[in-house]
This record gives sequence, C-alpha cells and structure tokens, in this order.
Amino acid sequence: MKNEQELLSLTKKRHSLAHVLLMATKEHFPNALPTIGPVTETGFYYDIDFGTEKLTPDHLPLLEQSMRKLLGSHLAFKKEEISPEKAETLFEKNPYKMELIAGIKEKGEAVTLYHTGETFFDLCEGPHVENTLEILPDSFKLTHIAGAYWRGDEKNQMLTRVYGLAFNTKTELDEYEYQMEEAKKRDHRVLGRQLKLFTFSELVGPGLPLWTPRGTVLRTCIDTYVQQLRSRYNYQPVAIPHITKKDLYVKSGHWEKYAEDLFKIESRDGHTYCMKPMNCPHHTQIYASELRSYKELPIRLSETTMVYRDEQSGELAGLSRVLSITQDDAHVFCRESQLEQEIEGIWDLITEFYGTFGFTKLTPRFSRRNSDPKFKGADELWQKAEGAIRNLITKKASDSWTDGEGEAAFYGPKVDFMAKDSIGRTWQVGTIQVDFVQPSNFGLECVNEEGKREPVVMIHCAIAGSLERFLSVYIEHVAGNFPLWIAPTQVAVLPINEKHHVYAEQIVSSLRKVGLRVEMDTTKDGLGKKVRYHKEMKTPFWVVIGDKDIEVGKVTLESRDEGQLGQMTQEELLTFLETKRESKQ
Repeated sequence: MKNEQELLSLTKKRHSLAHVLLMATKEHFPNALPTIGPVTETGFYYDIDFGTEKLTPDHLPLLEQSMRKLLGSHLAFKKEEISPEKAETLFEKNPYKMELIAGIKEKGEAVTLYHTGETFFDLCEGPHVENTLEILPDSFKLTHIAGAYWRGDEKNQMLTRVYGLAFNTKTELDEYEYQMEEAKKRDHRVLGRQLKLFTFSELVGPGLPLWTPRGTVLRTCIDTYVQQLRSRYNYQPVAIPHITKKDLYVKSGHWEKYAEDLFKIESRDGHTYCMKPMNCPHHTQIYASELRSYKELPIRLSETTMVYRDEQSGELAGLSRVLSITQDDAHVFCRESQLEQEIEGIWDLITEFYGTFGFTKLTPRFSRRNSDPKFKGADELWQKAEGAIRNLITKKASDSWTDGEGEAAFYGPKVDFMAKDSIGRTWQVGTIQVDFVQPSNFGLECVNEEGKREPVVMIHCAIAGSLERFLSVYIEHVAGNFPLWIAPTQVAVLPINEKHHVYAEQIVSSLRKVGLRVEMDTTKDGLGKKVRYHKEMKTPFWVVIGDKDIEVGKVTLESRDEGQLGQMTQEELLTFLETKRESKQ
C-alpha cells in the first residue's frame, strides 16, 4: 500500500537523521559515548553519555547547523554485517555498545553496522536512506533535551536524550509544530478547569473525575442526544448493577483475558465480586431471561452506565484515560440474516452523531483477527462476521478505509471509526463489534420458523463510546467553544446596573420558560468586565440591558462567534435563540 511505503520512507529518513545527529555531536563532543537512537512517531532521539561535559539547550542550534552541513555533503549509508568479535574490537571503548553486542552474541547472530560517509559508522539494524540527498535540510528540527536512564533502569547511568522532529518537508514540519502549539491552547485539562466542567481530588483518587454542575449539563446533553438517535431504531433502555460475581466473567471469557484489570471485592460469604469493567455479559443475561421467538428479533438494549478498570496510574491522563468510564453502551441480539442490516443501522447512527459535532469525515478501520490464539470461536463464525463487515465497508466506504489485521476483539471483528479534529489530529471514536463467542458461551438462542432453536448473534455498539474520552476530544476540537444547544450556560443576561435588574429578570424568566439555560450577572462590575468574564467562559450569547433598551422595550444581543447582533424585541430574541438551538449549530 502507498501509505505503508510512505511511512517506511519517512522511517528511513528519521532513523538516518539520528545517525547524522550523532555525527554532528561527535564533531563538538569527541569524547561523547553514543548508546541508542531510535525513531519516534514524529521524529527521532539519541541517548548519549557526555561524561564530564554537559549538553545544554543552547547547543541545539549549533548541532542543527552541523547536521544540515552533513546532509549537504551527500553522504551514503552502507550496510555491513560483521562478527560479534570484530564488533567488540570496534566498540571496545564504549561499554553501552559492548553490552548490546554481548546480547547479540548470546543469540548467535551477526552484528549489523551502518556506515555514513567514509569515516562514521554505528551499530544499527536499519533501515536507512541510501544517501543524505534524500533528506531535505529544512525538514527536521532539534526540539529539546531530557535525562534518560540507560535501558530505562534508574539503577543505570543517567544519559542525555536529544529529541528531534522530522518530516518529509518543511511544510509538514511547520504544520506539525502549529498543531502542537494549538494543542497546548486546547488542552482539555486546562479548559476543563477554566470552564469549571470537572475537577479531580487526591482524596477521591486519580483517574476519578468529579463533574461540576456545568460539566454535568454538558454530559447530559450529549447522552440525551445519543438516546434520541437510538430511539429511532427502537433501542430499549435497561439498567444493571455496578458489581457482579466473578462467575459471570469466567463464563463470558473476560476473566481469563482481563482479570488483572478488574477491581475485585470479597463478600462476607466468600464470593468474589468485581466492579463491572464492561456491560455486555450483563445484557446477555437480560436476553437469556426468557426464550425468544425469531419474531421478537432484533432485540436492541441500551443504557448509559459507568464501568471501572484498574488502569496503571502512569497511564491516566485527564479525561482521556480514567478509572471510572461512562459508556453509552448498547447490544443488539439478532439472527445471522439480520446482521448486515443491523450493522448498517448503527453505522448511520454513528456518522450522524459525529457529523453533528463537526467530525464530518470518518474513516472506518476494519479490525479483524490474525493467527493469534487469543481470538476465540470457530473459524466459520469469524468468516461470517468478517464477511458481513467487509460487505458493509465496501458499500459504505468504498476504498476509503484502513485494515487492522490482528486488532479485533477476542470475541469478534469490529469497525473502529477514526475522526480528524479541527487541528488535524486523528482519534478513534465510535465502534461496532460483532460477537459470536459470548452468545455461544451463554447459549443464547431463539426459536425459528420451524420451531427449532438457533443461535443468535450479538452486536456491541458504542456511539460516543466513553463520555469522558469523547469530551476530552470534543473540548479540544472546539477549543471549549460549545455550540448553543450543549453549552452549560447558553445565554448570559447583563444588566448594566441595579436599576436594570427588574427588566433583566423578566428577560431571564422568558428565556427559561422555553428551556434555555440562562445566567444573570448581578455583580457590581462594569459592563466591560462582565463581558470579558463571559468571553473567558465561552458563553455563546449575552444580552446587554441598559436605559436605551428599556426605553424601547428591547435588548441588545451579542455573540461569542458573530459579535454585535443589535437590538431585538423579546419575541425576536426567543425566535432567534430557539432556531439556533434546534439547528445544533
């Protein structure tokens, strides 16, 4: 595939730049001892022992200059395989390389060198470009330095890690740097505090967000919208407990795979319970509570509920990765013949939902199995499930999808939807998963037209997925500028002084009667300060009320996004705001 070829080419450039960085470093620090210099997702780094010398950020422009000079020398990269013994001779003064060579020697393998130009070489498996001519001198940048222990072990020597960015062109580099600067401004953790949406408490624990009234409004609006979409397709609401016996997850197959990720509870009578990490096994038991006729199928169950996963503390990050996860979860129980139609219905739900939030182009990723034994179930069932998904992807997305071989769930293949945000970052959002394994494990059946029992298929479908993670993406996507329909405060009413309060209260009352979320600013601050505050809180609209407004029985409307909108009557104001709200713009 072309994308794979492009990625390999960029990997070669980044890997080669790590070697060029080392060459430049040796020019200025001849006694420096190199260790390893791998590729990253956006560039490269090299870990170096500078001994008694010290590299500072001030050295980076000098190293960059030397690197660009070396690139202009059109140095060739040449691969050479040598014996471990010869390698030991070449690197005898570098204990780090000697340690790496010892590991290779133990495996009985040859050592690979890469020569850059006539005099420089490094221990490396590659790959590299053929010549530095392939790398544009302005397509990379050294960004920062950091400390790093040799092989990540704090008992080992502290090294200096030099980081670099690298892309195919300067334009791509500039775009990435712009993206990173924008990402800092849009960080949902910062905006969450600024907009008073959520907080964390050490007493409660890391990874356990506490939602404020404003944040709860936002969550509720999103979940309500999900349920409105689901109601078109006759999803039935259900509710399940937050704990369950271990036995349920043993039977479903989840215990074997996820036991270490569960919060476990011992009851006084000796049973092992756990906080539920997913909802699907519980929903199977609702289906299994009575024998179903084929006429009842498909049965679509949904609920928004919290699940709990014992993530490592180092993996927690704002709302992106938490211990308590709010899922808008749903499961469809259907016949094999209904599978493709049901998946298509969910696909349409997902695309409509994300389109509403400004993610207008979703790229499906077909996550399927490979030969790994972790994937459970009969080959025939997997082939049926993968065939149904492949047919739908071909119909819906033509050739604009990506392949995720080996990325299926253990119980079945899935479609993961990838979305680009407003600054070009890609996120995995909604998902559709086909499951033959759990219905088999739990003996889920229906009675068919012939009065015989036949197994059913289960489809897992989360639209927002995790409300926490969705909001982490969405807050950054819109930089906290929520559209009117989900904004925690939709309209602020700003009387200029106390004598305008009575009229302002009338306006507030009329807005609240039509269901708008209104805040009246009764502080003694001047109008300018009031406006600045609501701009900082990213309130979509504010109504200013002064003497001239009261005289003519109107209000002055201002918009966060459109500026001054002028005077309006109460009726005009209500019509304008209601139209905006209903359009979800």
